[in-house]
Amino acid sequence: MTGGAGFIGSNLVDALLARGDEVIVVDDLSTGRRENLEPGLANGAALVEADIRDRAALEELGGRERPEAIFHLAAQIDVRKSIADPAFDASINVGGTANVLEAARVAEAQRVVFSSTGGAIYGEGEGQQLPLAEDAPLAPEAPYGQSKFAGEGYLSLYERLYGLSTIPLRLGNVYGPRQDPLGEAGVIAIFCGKLREGKRPTVFGDGKQTRDYIYVGDVVAAMLAAVGSETTGPVNIGTGIETDVLELVEQLGALGGGESFEPELAPPRPGEVQRISIDPGRAERELGWKPQMGLAEGLRLTLDSI
Repeated sequence: MTGGAGFIGSNLVDALLARGDEVIVVDDLSTGRRENLEPGLANGAALVEADIRDRAALEELGGRERPEAIFHLAAQIDVRKSIADPAFDASINVGGTANVLEAARVAEAQRVVFSSTGGAIYGEGEGQQLPLAEDAPLAPEAPYGQSKFAGEGYLSLYERLYGLSTIPLRLGNVYGPRQDPLGEAGVIAIFCGKLREGKRPTVFGDGKQTRDYIYVGDVVAAMLAAVGSETTGPVNIGTGIETDVLELVEQLGALGGGESFEPELAPPRPGEVQRISIDPGRAERELGWKPQMGLAEGLRLTLDSI
């Protein structure tokens, strides 16, 4: 698994170990944290510190370990960083993905599950019939979404060229325990951190922008369902429900007893869409998966973890 020291990856590591799988994590620890992996390492996971841009390292590891399946989660996920440095974003999200697929080919892996994006790949949902299904037009508003779209294209290319079985999961806005409250991505974790510190949350724009928030435990369940299936092509992993940012502030304030948890408004940020939600119908039909965690309970669990 690439990116296994990250927020989603480390939760997936724990779930794989719990069902008896052997797990090798590839992570350069640039954004992933070793402490996220401590439970996994204690339970038998192995960590290889490597950069997915290092093709030789990945191919050597793949050839030596010959994994049955590869979960590819390592990525550059900061929308603003992708706008500031699109080539850097592409070097990880496109070039790195090509390297992972080459390693999968060398290892003769049976399945590759790719963490794509449902929040950024479709572009602006305003004016469209939401939630969006997988066949909706793709019009990313930032290099991050474009690079994930390119990664999906490489997956389908490797299916055609080499018969590699792949599935990209277009994730909604994932939140939950282990998301970095000091990071650049993950508004729920950031707001939880502010609430715990007694500070006010910063809301960009008017706060009416919506996202499809999906709990990390549901995402892990979707990845386990995906690796055991034969479904190919993109699959949305979301709730189909729009929630705006001001609603998050209100719900978290109520949970944390923070009556002073009033937002500070800031100018809108470039490359961010106003409205999005994604239709999880294909995941239910073909993977037998649907989200289990409601937002109120998910927010409580996330806040309790910080």
